Amino acid sequence: MKASLASEDGAAGAASTVAGNILHASGRQNMRQLIALRWLAALGQGAAIMVCSVSCGVPLPLPAMLSVLGCLAVFNIASVLRCRGEAAVSNGELLWALLADVACLTVQLHLSGGISNPFAFLYLLQVMLSVLLLDQRSSWLVVGASTACLAALAVFSRPLELPADLGSGIFSLYIQGVLLCFVLIAGLLVMFTGRIICNLRRTAGKLADLRQQAVEEEHVVRLGLLASGAAHELGTPLATMAVILGDWRRMPEFSSNRALRAELGEMEAQLRRCKTTVSSILLCAGQTRGELSRPTTINAFLSGLAAEWRIARTVADFEFDNRIGRDVRIVSDSIIKQTICNLLDNAFEASPQWLRMEASIDGEMLAVRVTDAGPGFTAAMLAQFGKPYHSSKGREGGGLGLFLAMNVARRLGGTLAAANLGRGGAKVCLRLPLAAITLEELHDN
Repeated sequence: MKASLASEDGAAGAASTVAGNILHASGRQNMRQLIALRWLAALGQGAAIMVCSVSCGVPLPLPAMLSVLGCLAVFNIASVLRCRGEAAVSNGELLWALLADVACLTVQLHLSGGISNPFAFLYLLQVMLSVLLLDQRSSWLVVGASTACLAALAVFSRPLELPADLGSGIFSLYIQGVLLCFVLIAGLLVMFTGRIICNLRRTAGKLADLRQQAVEEEHVVRLGLLASGAAHELGTPLATMAVILGDWRRMPEFSSNRALRAELGEMEAQLRRCKTTVSSILLCAGQTRGELSRPTTINAFLSGLAAEWRIARTVADFEFDNRIGRDVRIVSDSIIKQTICNLLDNAFEASPQWLRMEASIDGEMLAVRVTDAGPGFTAAMLAQFGKPYHSSKGREGGGLGLFLAMNVARRLGGTLAAANLGRGGAKVCLRLPLAAITLEELHDN
């Protein structure tokens, strides 16, 4: 029980770590968006300063304003260096980055007319970005800082001195500045908020998949507990049945009847198979993966598995096509063996007359394909493939074999996929990375 609880804690810890990595990656992506936006802001401010000062004749303190742009560029270079590598970017760092942008905008507006400058509306861009990137408390901090800076500009800044010879309406520099400011805010919001929203949606999707995976792994742990308890309970009745069958074999009624002796032999063989399965469950419940493994080669492992499965089942025609040319030393893992047997058992139930297993190495992946001539998967089954209790056989509690196989493949870094064949029947393909089953992996662990 303690080992099972430890497994649950380990799965929960791993899920928490992966979730943290996803959130950290999202923070880095959001910081990179702010960096790109800051470069555009620096270029836009520089262009606006030169146009207003040189072309429009607006008196501006060019050395001071260009110095502010230089400080903004230095801050952005530091942000670029901060985002290198895999370091996490927290909500606090994003908050300080936005507050730095607000401070830089405030200084530039103070030097160029304060609240009378039409570009004062750029504060709205910072507020919108804070709503998208930060938590609610931090967003309110940005709103408060922007409001305070705008109020300070109304008190302590001089109005912008515009040329008096310009007419009103669209030809007014202030109106033109307001229109340009609106276009900038709208364009930047569409460009960058779209990217940020896509990043947030992608992060939310990954977290949802992670939560679903954590639920499924917890379900696997609970199934392991139930299987271990059932194996303990089945030991006594199986031993009793073995004694009864031994007594029957010595009775004259059975020893003199050839048909009954054959039936007894079949019953004893199936009973031994049940006892072997129960012993394997108890062994797996008490030992780690490395303790259950032994060195072999991939050809020997698959050939032995196919021969053992063929003997235990009464399939009419079972084809094993071994297309592995380069033999590889691997570990004979009972979990992988049981996974492949589950796929064969599912195919056998759908097609008891014929099924086929094909093995090959595709690049650095071991591919095991199981094909049957049954009715195939329904569309609903394919949509829920690998989910627990979704079975095409209509049995209560069915579908666990494929569910467990899917989880084993995922834990080893592989995949499990299914498809219907055009001529009838279905194919299930298990792909496992060779690095997860080779002998070197066992030595490293």
